[in-house]
Amino acid sequence: MSDFVTLKRNCDFRRIYARGKSAVSPALVVYFMRNHTGKNRVGFTTSKKIGNAVTRNRARRILKEGLRRVMPDIKTGYDFVLVARNKTKYLKSTDISAALTTLLKDKGLILPVEE
Repeated sequence: MSDFVTLKRNCDFRRIYARGKSAVSPALVVYFMRNHTGKNRVGFTTSKKIGNAVTRNRARRILKEGLRRVMPDIKTGYDFVLVARNKTKYLKSTDISAALTTLLKDKGLILPVEE
């Protein structure tokens, strides 16, 4: 069982783009907003600028794996849209998870570390 629900409807993506906040790195762009459901919902986007279908699917797989590594540390109750950038296709999932952790920590969405 995955730790998040996948967003699939266009209206959900448009709502997050319009009303959500964003964080940008050279590897990816993250849009996020509260959803009041108690669960994290995530959508993945790769445009045709990334490359052909094989390249776009690889970029999505890299984003999903990077998010899977970071998901236990993320606060619940948010909608996320992860947008692949041109550099994403050359990176590993560990690079994506590090970039994602940095972006979300700057926005206050990472749970504090308990010692």
